[in-house]
Amino acid sequence: MEPFTNIVPLAGILGFYLIALVALIGGLVLLGLRILRGGARNQQPDETAMIQELHAGLARMEERVEALETILLDREKQKERS
Repeated sequence: MEPFTNIVPLAGILGFYLIALVALIGGLVLLGLRILRGGARNQQPDETAMIQELHAGLARMEERVEALETILLDREKQKERS
């Protein structure tokens, strides 16, 4: 047996984890810098507009559901009268 046959796969695995660790730390550093520079604050107006659009859409959906309930109840009343 050659002495380095088991080291090559181990080195590959350790290399993969080392690269992943460096990428993770680098990503966290970039995220921290973005937060410190106020990058998160720039997204707030977009998020606010999106939430307002979502609320308006849900309000319209509620009106439609109420209209459908009224139609269905009116049909049931007509069937009972007949």
